[in-house]
Formats: sequence, structure tokens, C-alpha cells
Amino acid sequence: MIDIVWLKRDLRLTDHAPLLHASHTSDPLVLLYIIEPMLINDPHYDSRHWRFIWQSLQDIQDQLDGVNAKLHIFFGDAVTVFNTLHHKHGIHAIYSHEEIGIEVTYQRDQAILEWTQAHQIDWHEYQFGAVIRGAKHRRDWDKRWKTVMRGPLANTPLERVNWCALTIDPELQPPQSLLNDWQRVDTAFQLGGAKQAWQTLDDFHHQRGIDYYWNISSPLNSRKYCSRLSPYLAWGNISLREMYQTLLENWNKTGWRRSLIALASRLHWHCHFIQKFDNEHRMQWQPVNRAYHDFPYHNANSVECQKKLAAWQQGKTGYPLIDASMRCLIATGYINFRSRAMLVSFLCHHLMVDWRLGVTHLAKLFLDFEPGIHYAQFQMQAGVVGTHTIRIYNPTKQAEEKDPSAEFIYQWLPELHALPTPLAHRPWLITDMEQQMFDFTLGSDYPKPIVDIDKTGRNARELLWEYRHRPLVKKESRRILRQHVKPSKKKSSTSLSKV
Repeated sequence: MIDIVWLKRDLRLTDHAPLLHASHTSDPLVLLYIIEPMLINDPHYDSRHWRFIWQSLQDIQDQLDGVNAKLHIFFGDAVTVFNTLHHKHGIHAIYSHEEIGIEVTYQRDQAILEWTQAHQIDWHEYQFGAVIRGAKHRRDWDKRWKTVMRGPLANTPLERVNWCALTIDPELQPPQSLLNDWQRVDTAFQLGGAKQAWQTLDDFHHQRGIDYYWNISSPLNSRKYCSRLSPYLAWGNISLREMYQTLLENWNKTGWRRSLIALASRLHWHCHFIQKFDNEHRMQWQPVNRAYHDFPYHNANSVECQKKLAAWQQGKTGYPLIDASMRCLIATGYINFRSRAMLVSFLCHHLMVDWRLGVTHLAKLFLDFEPGIHYAQFQMQAGVVGTHTIRIYNPTKQAEEKDPSAEFIYQWLPELHALPTPLAHRPWLITDMEQQMFDFTLGSDYPKPIVDIDKTGRNARELLWEYRHRPLVKKESRRILRQHVKPSKKKSSTSLSKV
């Protein structure tokens, strides 16, 4: 009989409760990752994700080499893999983290649950971060979050584990064609693995992080000064608790307080949004506020809608900061939070394209795709929750304020490089004489704006406020607040006890 630790979005060997608890049993232990065809074919996933995952798996194997252990990587449907292993070796128990994922992973976990029950196999699932599966309210949720984040790390002495090595059946081996793609290194993207995660975190606290607060909104500077830990958290190369406790260790460093407060609040929101998705998983297809189900977006099948969607997806809208952000994301898998919010706002407010038509496109591009954060944030920025401030981003004003020298725009839109900064922000204002002077043709070298954002912004604002005042929207908003928010009795403090 064997025990199995099943890795999913927890690709690490430290602070890993399933591994720690499994190591306490006497059964031989198999460390398992399953490459599932359903996820390879899912529209949320892209080769960039699988390269990151593969690098993370290789990092785990590098660590296991020191204790003569092996990470088993199988290819196939999860039930089929477990059934094969059970038939050949006999499975006593499975240990894993709870996965707060998309619908296909939820259905897969339901199938695994039914299979384990039918075969009388114990499946031990452990909490993901501070998310409480099936929570009905947020009473004491913040307090519990702090308790979990300050709690002891679930570290396992790897040399004491009764590791078991299995042979991989040929039919369960990953296709070489996939491995050839995943093993290709693209230096434009962050590399996966716990080693890379800790190097990035150490570098942040050593130097970069001191300027985090002042550069977080800059599309250019954020690439250097933000923590850049989001993909490592999304794929579990490092736990949120490890990151939080490292932050606390650096709390009293001179000159760092404001940046660390800002980062600590974002770590808290990380679990908040995933908790919300766990409670409202239907938001993968529907607005969390049901009263927005009939929001009058353009007809998804119309030529106009498809044309606008394609321009947004390709970074060819005629608005430089929008296009630069999208092209940067396509090329590197990362843009900062403000740029993400701006892309969603432009799609849903200025182009009036249904958020559901853009949500998987950005999921495929974000190297740090985390379902709970992705869907909750997408709906919030689209303005279909009804509980947040209505924000309709003007990409031109954002460019002038956050990229005043147009460095980010010039980097990702080289066709605008010959234009002076004011025209790089507003290329549609170029005169015929200036086009000749700069050897630049608007509409050919760079597209004309596909919409007039002054008009579209005004129309969207009027429409969103009209919806906000509808009785059903208000009723749904109160329901959402009751379930997902605990009103604060005191104004938040910046003391260590509050982060």
C-alpha cells in the first residue's frame, strides 16, 4: 500500500501541510503531479503557464535529488491515473490542498471524491491559505487570517520521509511534443520554481521593495519595484504565509514602513478575493450581482463587437497605453494592477464588450493567473458588482500621469518612437505636416482610435449609475456585502498589529 501527496497549485516542498501530515504515516510515500489534458485544452491556460509549471516541477526534483527521492509526473485524466496506481500498488490515502479553481477542476475533484469513496480510500484535503471552504459569512475572518498567517510553517524534514519510487507506465508518460515546448526557456518571462521565488523575494526585501509604494502605479517602474511574487503565489512555489512572515521579519527596517504596509494589505486581499470566488463560483459565467445579467453590452455575434474585441486583444485600439499594456502582457505575461484594471475598463466601458468575452483572453496572458482573484477582479473592474466605486479609466490621462515621458509606450509601440511625447500620448492629434516631418502615417503606421473615449466614457458612466440606482441592484449589493464584508468598527491602523 502507498500514500500519495497530490500536487496541484502548490508546487513546493516547504510550508506544505499535506506533505507534512503524509510524512507522519508509515506507508511508502509517492509525490505526484498529474498533467491533465482537460487543463491543457482549457481556454484559461497557455503554454506560458505550462512552461512555468514544468520549471517548478524540475525545481522540486532538484531538491529531491538530495534525498534520493523522485517526483512522479503522470499524464492523463486524474481518475484514470489514480485508478491505475491503485490497481498496481494499492492506495491507502491521498493528501492534497483544497483547490479553489475553475469549473473543470471542481468537477474533477468531485469525480475524485466519488472514486475515493467507492474504493474506501481516505482523501485528506488541507486548507488553501486562509480560505475557508464554504464559509457563509466573514465574522472573525480577518482575525482568523492573521492567526493562520502568523502560525507555524508546515515544513517537512525531507530526509525522514519514507519515499517510494514507481515506474511510469508508457501510456501515462507526457507526450514528448509537449515537453519539447515546455522545456524551451523564454527569458522574457519569469522562470518558475521555489528557488526563483525565494530569490525574487530576497531581492525585493534587500533593495527593490523600499520604493514599492511610490512606483506601484507606474507601468514601467512597477516591473522593477513591485514584488513580482504573484506567479509564484499563483502556482504555489511559495506560500502566502511564507511571504507574509518574511514581510514581518523586515517590518522595522528604516524607510520601509509605507511600502510594507501597502504590500501587507495586498496579501490580505489575496485571500479575500479567493474566498469570494469560493463562495460565488458561478461568477465564472455570471455577474456576482445578478441584477447585471441584462447589462446592455454589444451583441457578442455582431461584426462591430468582434472587431472591437480583436483590436483590444491584439493591442491595436489606437490608444497607446492600452495597446502598449496589451502587447507587453502578450510578450512577458506581466503588467501592473492599474494597467490590468484599465484594460478591463476599456473593454467593458469604452468598447461595451461583455466581460465574459475578454476574461479568458487575459487569463491566458497573465502568467500569474489565479482563478479566484482573476474573476473577482475582472467583475469589479467591469463595474458589475454594485458595491465598489465606479471607475472608468481614461487611458490618455493615465498615460500622461503614469507614463509622462512615454517610455513604456515607446518600448512596446516602436512605431510611435519618432513622435514627440505629447503625440505619443495622443497620436490622433498629429497634423498632416507633422506626419510628413516624422515620416508617420496615422491609420497606417498606427491605427486611428476605434472609439471616442470622451463619448464612450460619458455614456458608460451614465449607464452604470443608472444601474446602480436600480432596486434589484441595491438588493443584491446588500446581499454581497453581508456575505463577503465585515464592517469595521474602527479606522484601520498602520501598526504592526493591524497588518
